Amino acid sequence: MISQGVTITARCDACGGVLTRDVGQFIDRGRLRWGTEGACRSCTVAWCDRSSGSETPEEIRQALLSEHGPVRLRLIGPGTNPVAVLRALREVNGLSLTEAKAMAGELKTAGLVGTLVEMEFVAARLRQRAVRVAVETSPC
Repeated sequence: MISQGVTITARCDACGGVLTRDVGQFIDRGRLRWGTEGACRSCTVAWCDRSSGSETPEEIRQALLSEHGPVRLRLIGPGTNPVAVLRALREVNGLSLTEAKAMAGELKTAGLVGTLVEMEFVAARLRQRAVRVAVETSPC
């Protein structure tokens, strides 16, 4: 399982104490998922929330990008099957054909940029369709 997380501290709205939140993204059973858990060190405030099927909340994405930095997904070598790329991108992201073509153009030129988990998720689907890709951990 591929995962990435970060711990964030903030002020507890209930008591003013220190609230610790663990947030992250992970791939589980072929799906991109996100989660957040939190607990106050001074009171009983606590929760756990996990989801899939929808986009990761931007707050979680930004925390991961700030802590770990962005990664870039690139095509490797010539001879990539454009139909395989379009199918994989549409399947992963639920894109229209027009949107998938635009994303494929990005992938072919500058590459796609996102969190490690997001790019590994897309990379896995592309590799299933015999598309050679690389995930670069220091792209920007």
